[in-house]
Amino acid sequence: MEFSFSEEEIMIRDAAEKIAADRLAPLAERLDRGEGRDAFLANLKLLAENGFMTLNVRPDYGGTGAGTVAFALAIEALAKGCASTAVTASVTNMVGEVIQAVGSEEQRQRHLPRLADGTYAAGAFCLTESAAGSDPAGMRTRARKDGDFYVLDGEKIYITSAEYAGIFVVWAVTDPDKPKGKGISCFLVEAGTPGLIIGKAEEKMGQHGSATNVVHFENCRVPASSLMGRENDGFRVAVGELAGGRIGVAALSLGIGRAALEAAKSYVAERRQFGQRIAEFQGIQWMVADRETELEASRLLILSAAAKKDRGEPFGKEASMAKLFASESAHKATDTAIQLHGGAGYCRDYPVERLARDARITRIYEGTSEIQRVIIARDVLGNRG
Repeated sequence: MEFSFSEEEIMIRDAAEKIAADRLAPLAERLDRGEGRDAFLANLKLLAENGFMTLNVRPDYGGTGAGTVAFALAIEALAKGCASTAVTASVTNMVGEVIQAVGSEEQRQRHLPRLADGTYAAGAFCLTESAAGSDPAGMRTRARKDGDFYVLDGEKIYITSAEYAGIFVVWAVTDPDKPKGKGISCFLVEAGTPGLIIGKAEEKMGQHGSATNVVHFENCRVPASSLMGRENDGFRVAVGELAGGRIGVAALSLGIGRAALEAAKSYVAERRQFGQRIAEFQGIQWMVADRETELEASRLLILSAAAKKDRGEPFGKEASMAKLFASESAHKATDTAIQLHGGAGYCRDYPVERLARDARITRIYEGTSEIQRVIIARDVLGNRG
């Protein structure tokens, strides 16, 4: 398959690369130390103003309308500069897409322009619970109908951007008597709604610049108009959006892997041992060649999934393949980059130490590598026996 990017896709990729180099990369180390939150939020605003927070939202709602291929190219470029910023952009794009896909016209008109112009610093996707991670259908958060309102009670965990999100997409059980996964609905909850409580921030291994919080719902009353789509049809929506989100995580993984490998190639081209550059040793060359091959294969899997999504074709299997392979490849690329740096790679003086920590979560969020294998196997073996 030949991928020829449109003029718009190339422009978006190039703009993302410039912002990543000029604004994101210089801040990444400070964010890793827990500093620079104001500058981080300013960068999110800049990304919104340049169309990167609603890449697949239609222009009539303030979005860019550039499609999934452009989204993948942009997230890869942003992640090369700063994984924390890229994951915030990826999740916010997911939130915009789900509002556009199943929200009412009133919901679209109210919230999508605010995501697009940066009025909302980010969007949050509230699905995971302590007993409902890889099995989201087992969620316990409840939404009880009370006249013209729903009352939400429960707790969500590992919610990206919760501290500064302006809008939350929240899944909750509306009919506990229905079979598992059949009585779940989807709601929009604005930041500041009474009963929406942002809990503790997680102290994570990596991606320190991206806030990850527990979110509590305690007698949280939202208008009945906050329901997105049909009541008890929310789980189907969640499954569909997770597939799209996996393209974003795959692209983010690729960006981290590329940044690590580029740092490693620069290092081995300069570092000398035994009277020659270590890049001249065949063992080093083969390590680089293997990682380059894996990252290029990741890119092709990502573009294949993104192109299918843009054409309106089924893309769930391809998205899982891309997410699985790209995240595993990023892990190997960052590990190899540390190895090629030797002892220096284990020190914070060099970015590969941070990149390895940033990459580790990509094999977990938006569905673990093991869950991706389950999804792929079910698809390819579904018609047998």
